[in-house]
Amino acid sequence: MTPPLLMRDGSARLGGRAVLAGADLQVDAGQLVALVGPNGAGKSSLIRAFAGLLPLTGGVARLGGDDVTTLSPRERAARAAYLPQERRIAWNLPAIEVAALGAPFLAADEALERGRRALAEVEADHLADRGVAEMSGGERARVLLARALATDAAALLVDEPIAGLDPEAQLMVLERLRARADAGQAVLASLHDLPLAARFADRVAVLDHGAVAADATPLEALTPETLRRVFGLTARWVDGPDGPLLSAARGAAPAHS
Repeated sequence: MTPPLLMRDGSARLGGRAVLAGADLQVDAGQLVALVGPNGAGKSSLIRAFAGLLPLTGGVARLGGDDVTTLSPRERAARAAYLPQERRIAWNLPAIEVAALGAPFLAADEALERGRRALAEVEADHLADRGVAEMSGGERARVLLARALATDAAALLVDEPIAGLDPEAQLMVLERLRARADAGQAVLASLHDLPLAARFADRVAVLDHGAVAADATPLEALTPETLRRVFGLTARWVDGPDGPLLSAARGAAPAHS
């Protein structure tokens, strides 16, 4: 089966700096893959390359088997929904209209209904008629996630979807992404919270200086050696009541006397 998301040897530059360096990644239908790495490792760049927003200087990014550069903007939007880090919205539109923008190829009434269902999915249906400029950052984040969920695309690209959210909202978002993967979508999400990535993802892809340094099940990818080398952490995983927890400290392990 053709994977919804496939990158082979992806390289890219931004502002004269290499942001991707031979990255390989595949996300199959029904998988939630967490993309992790330090700031500046290339997570947003990789997601934007899949969305066709960052041209590759080498390698290829494919959506549904086709090179993303050969697809029209409409075809890209039909194959992958994209949620960027940026949460600003230029106009004070009602939440329902913002969510409906995720279904641009439907008739207006159908798009609004799709948007309403997506708002309910992220527990924000009570915000449907409120202007997004009148919302808190967390409320606006839910509305923008609803916009991404309103699509029927085979792939879902979400860049730091839980940044700035309170703990309850973080869990809600990841539960929804998990449910989308379980329903058959290919979900690629950049995350900074390693324990939550380990708890919800099928696989974790670790980016380091634009390359995929590890790609495996969460605890196989996030080994103590990888955590030390990529993140500068002395760390180990311990069992918690709701999933693995990370016991970590900055830097190398202290010398024993």
